Amino acid sequence: MSETKDFIPKWHRELDLFSKIKPVLILDGNVLDVYQYPVEGSTPKGSIVRLTDYLHYFFRDAGYQDIIFYDSLQGFYNSCEADMVQKFAQLVGQRAYGSSIQAAFRGDKEGGAASLVQKALTQNKEAVVIVMNMASRYISSPDQLNQDEVDAFTGLVKASLTAKDVLDQETHVMRKNLLIIIANKLNDLPAWFYLQNPNVKNIAIGAPAKEERESLVMGGNFSSFFARDIYQADIREYETAPEELKKIQEKFVALTDGMSFTELNGLRKLCKKEKLHIREMCRVIDLFKYGIRENPWQELDLEEIKHAKERFEERVKGQPYAQTKTLDIIKRAVTGLSGLQGSSHGRPKGVLFFAGPTGTGKTETAKTLAEILFGSEDACIRFDMSEYSQSHSDQKLLGAPPGYVGYEAGGQLTNAVRERPFSILLFDEIEKAHPTIMDKFLQILEDGRMTDGQGQTVYFSECIIIFTSNLGIYTRDAMGQRHPNVTSDMPYPEVSKRVRGAIEDYFKLELGRPEILNRIGENIVVFDFIRPDVAKLILDAQIQKIVKTMHTEKQIELTIAEAAHEELLKAALGNLNNGGRGIGNIVESHLINPLARFLFDNDAYENVSVSIEGIDTATAPVSLKGSIKSIKKEADR
Repeated sequence: MSETKDFIPKWHRELDLFSKIKPVLILDGNVLDVYQYPVEGSTPKGSIVRLTDYLHYFFRDAGYQDIIFYDSLQGFYNSCEADMVQKFAQLVGQRAYGSSIQAAFRGDKEGGAASLVQKALTQNKEAVVIVMNMASRYISSPDQLNQDEVDAFTGLVKASLTAKDVLDQETHVMRKNLLIIIANKLNDLPAWFYLQNPNVKNIAIGAPAKEERESLVMGGNFSSFFARDIYQADIREYETAPEELKKIQEKFVALTDGMSFTELNGLRKLCKKEKLHIREMCRVIDLFKYGIRENPWQELDLEEIKHAKERFEERVKGQPYAQTKTLDIIKRAVTGLSGLQGSSHGRPKGVLFFAGPTGTGKTETAKTLAEILFGSEDACIRFDMSEYSQSHSDQKLLGAPPGYVGYEAGGQLTNAVRERPFSILLFDEIEKAHPTIMDKFLQILEDGRMTDGQGQTVYFSECIIIFTSNLGIYTRDAMGQRHPNVTSDMPYPEVSKRVRGAIEDYFKLELGRPEILNRIGENIVVFDFIRPDVAKLILDAQIQKIVKTMHTEKQIELTIAEAAHEELLKAALGNLNNGGRGIGNIVESHLINPLARFLFDNDAYENVSVSIEGIDTATAPVSLKGSIKSIKKEADR
């Protein structure tokens, strides 16, 4: 079994240090979680307990005999040792009813919570710890206090200024009377209560650190992740291969980065309930995050992946570099090498930045990738970033904060990923997004997760993220005039160099976000212009698709004479500035529209043979020269 060194959380060490020198400590952050007690003492080492119980055991081990908790519903209480309530009642001159002392958090009057806290902290008979739990709920707003609330917090300030130290007569140890305040966020409390108060110390509690997760997974709790019979059978396989077991445990620890102990405990229960084997341990994370046990990345048809290049070449012409770079992402994900150079195992499966002239196949490449990986173009979720150009657009993308209009609806991006966690996320024309949205991408690209406006964590670790951009095609001079930065008569290496340089200048100089460029790394893929030889391939592919569709759906046999084909090619080559999209426009205006007119005018809707002998581009609109024969009549003869 793997061994791990004892680890004491940072906040535990801070609590130990500052409880000796500060009378008031504010704990905030991850305060609703459960925690693994890291030392042997009043509760066994490794026990998973709530924060209030943790604090009880902590101060019990520190020698305190009177530890009391308070919240606005129960008053003063101690669910671990009820007799401490009686001790506290005697200290402050109150009567305990049952196992609690009722006291409202209103005003600084006799019998109010603030008044009793002040009495307890200023007495020197017995050292006492008062833990005010759920303090974020004592008041409705820290900026709009009524007079009773102002008086209550003023009473706590007075308590912090007059708190005394108490000498233990038996051990001759001096201990401070302490007030511990637990709040979700520090700013849930009035700022004047803790700012510039030398008697108050704030201690932030974060999600479990890597070492804490290692202690849970690699320590004595490891066997509790599995059904007893499965664990006993599986562990024998790893007795002679401990390194293999360590790899599984380390991967599990890495993939749970950012999770709370409550979530980790849920993973443990789920793993046991689903009767997973040790080798399948990491699959429980997909089950927990996405509600599925089968990961589509693990179900990929490897033979189909090996022939993916042919699929790309069928749909995207003349972009061999872009296809190779995109396929590298797939191969990296399949072989499990994604993100190995970094510290986060939760990063997206891949990140690509598609740049280059318009109409060169950037969006089509993303759709093809979605079809290869997830079986459908629908798995490519597209976001037009021109819709997110305003300063408040991040709320539309990620969800509005509580209390704002649209809060209940969530964010468009977070909703989409929650619904389809295994997908391609295509952010089209990323340079048009507001800079605040670019900042949000930093966390997604680095950690692979984002917390939306509703406080729910959305995971991007199973997505491929693709940005597209037309940056670098044009530059602006000092007068703001646009000039071509690259042209179709340049060789591809020169085009790529210029476009990459312009992208780097944009992120570093204009946007001032070089860190975003660092997250993208070397995954900038520059698409080439549509060259004349590639244009012919695109034109032929579109014509073949039209011929096939008409035959299948309308039983129309369409043939295009060489002269007509040459007219189409000539028109297409004259519109290469718009790339493949421009060729599609030519096919529509020079073939599809006049063909539809020709068929309609001749009442030829199906079961006919159509021969296009020429295309007259001199007329407006373009017209066809051809003939029509009925396939049915020919068959009857």
